[in-house]
Amino acid sequence: MGIAKVEDIIGQTVRRDIGRMKRFVEGQLEAAARSIMSTPNAHVGIVTGFFIRNAVPPSPETDGLGGMAHLAAALSNLGIPVTVISDAPCCKAVWAVTTELPKDVAFEITSVSAASVKSLRARLSEAERPITHMVAIERVSPASDGKPHREYGADMSDDTAPLHLLFEDPEWPRPWVTIGIGDGGNEIGMGVLPEEIVHDDIPNGPLISAAIPADYLIVSSVSNWGGWGLVSAMAMVAPREAAARLLTDFTPERDRAYLAAAVDLGQAVDDSRVDRPATPKMSVDRLSWEQHAEVLSQLRAHVDGYLAAPSHA
Repeated sequence: MGIAKVEDIIGQTVRRDIGRMKRFVEGQLEAAARSIMSTPNAHVGIVTGFFIRNAVPPSPETDGLGGMAHLAAALSNLGIPVTVISDAPCCKAVWAVTTELPKDVAFEITSVSAASVKSLRARLSEAERPITHMVAIERVSPASDGKPHREYGADMSDDTAPLHLLFEDPEWPRPWVTIGIGDGGNEIGMGVLPEEIVHDDIPNGPLISAAIPADYLIVSSVSNWGGWGLVSAMAMVAPREAAARLLTDFTPERDRAYLAAAVDLGQAVDDSRVDRPATPKMSVDRLSWEQHAEVLSQLRAHVDGYLAAPSHA
C-alpha cells in the first residue's frame, strides 16, 4: 500500500474519529515529502510549541515536540539544514528536546509580539541559505475571530506568538512552501479543510477551527505521529542511501530520549483538562510512551518492508 498505509497508521482512531479530515487530505503526505526531497538546497523550518497556562507548572504540552525531533533528526542526518522555531513561553521545553538531537540545528525564539515574528521571517527569508519549507506541528492557529483557542475554547492570545505570520500574511509575499501537521482542527494548516468538517466533527469546532491554511496538510490522530509520518514518507520516496540516513534515528529508543528531555528538563506536560491541570509526565495526548512506541514500531516495520521489496532494490 505504500504511503497510503502510512496515512492509515498515523490516522488510526484513538479517542476521536478524524476520518473525514484524514480522507480530505489523502495524498498530501506524499506530496509534502516529495516537495522537500526534490528541492535543491532545501532548508526546513519547524515551528512547534503549544503552551498550557493552567498547567503545573505552566508549560507547553508534550505533543508536537517528539514529531519535531524526529523530523529534525532525519533531515539533519541527510545534511538538510533545520531551523527549529518557537516562542518564549515554549522555549525551555523545545530547547530541551533539541539537546537530544544527533546533530546541531539552528534554534530561533520569538517574543509573543507580531513585530518579533516579522523580524524573524525577514531574517530567515534573506539568509544566505533561506528557508525553503516551513512546517508547523501542533502549533495553534487563529480561528475566524482572529484569536488562537485551546480545544475547549480558551483564548491563548496572551500566551502565544503569532507564528502563523510565517505561514500566511496578506501583507507579505511568502517565499517558502508551507506544511501543517495537526490532530485537533485548531492547528496551523487546518484552514484548508472545509468549514463543516471541523465544525461538525470537532468539539467546539465553530469557535476553535483554524483559519490559517498550508500548501500541504498532514492530519494524524496525534500530532507527533504526523511528524513521524512525514519522516516515513520522505524515506519511501528517497533513494535507498538517502532513506537509510533519514531513518538512522527513527527508533522508539530515540523517541523515549526526546520525550524524557521534554519532561525532565523542559517540564513539558500532558493530560490537560478543564478540571485537571496538566503536569509533567511521560505521556502524549493521554497515551503512555509505550503506546506511542508501538505506533512508531508499526511505521518503521512498514517502511523497512517497503524499502526491502524487490522493486526498490
